[in-house]
Amino acid sequence: MALTLWKDYKTVKVEKDDGTTWVTLNRPEKRNAMNPQLHYDMLEALTELEVDKETQVVVLTGAGPSWCAGQDLREYFRGTDNNALERRKASWASQEWRWRRLFYFPKPTIAMVNGFCFGGAFTPLIACDFAIASDTATFGLSEINWGIFPGGLVSRVLVDAMSYRDAMWYIMTGDPFDGKRAAEVKLVNFSVPPEKLREETIKLADKLKKKNPAVLRAAKEVYKHCRTMDYSQAEEYMSAKGTALRLTDPEKGRETGMEQFLDKKTYRPGLGEYKR
Repeated sequence: MALTLWKDYKTVKVEKDDGTTWVTLNRPEKRNAMNPQLHYDMLEALTELEVDKETQVVVLTGAGPSWCAGQDLREYFRGTDNNALERRKASWASQEWRWRRLFYFPKPTIAMVNGFCFGGAFTPLIACDFAIASDTATFGLSEINWGIFPGGLVSRVLVDAMSYRDAMWYIMTGDPFDGKRAAEVKLVNFSVPPEKLREETIKLADKLKKKNPAVLRAAKEVYKHCRTMDYSQAEEYMSAKGTALRLTDPEKGRETGMEQFLDKKTYRPGLGEYKR
């Protein structure tokens, strides 16, 4: 893998490799805890990558032995206690990139969890479409142990990734758990030995890059929007989305697949991919 540095922000490093863009939270001395500058850097990076033609898949990871230790208590909380404007700006940027922008990002996203993942880091973890963890990564919602509850959307987004019983256990006990346990409770798709983490992440990214990007985006948007709709709303939305996709897909994937299946007899659903 030959990574090419694209941009090096104050707290974030962005590198590219053949369609896969690696976004690394880069405050290893602070276990990549999120301070206001990191929120501003991540918001800018994601905004640019949304329209970057070279980026097909985004991998979010952390520098050093941590993925992300949550919010930087000193700089994000105490550092803005007497600065209402800075607190508002940092709070907006924090929620904007960690959930709204990342959850609806127009390209596939993978969280590659290489180490510590605590508190507020659960929001971008769950916002990513996929998550692969090192077996030895450490997860935790330790807020209960020092007098607060998991805020900043964490308690809400846990509903999307964990069962009621598992979520309540970790919220109310503060117990840490490893990557294997994270996979068991489906917080991540699966975990692997640390030496296999990057390899398995690249394998998934390469699989996604073979798919039709317009269809990938539509499939992602349909699922994420329809999950909060009633059945009649979802039916109407999906019908309109299907029509829009047929009109805007430059590869004409639906027509190509139908032709290969019905006319050329070269494609069989479930037995491979149609030829793009």
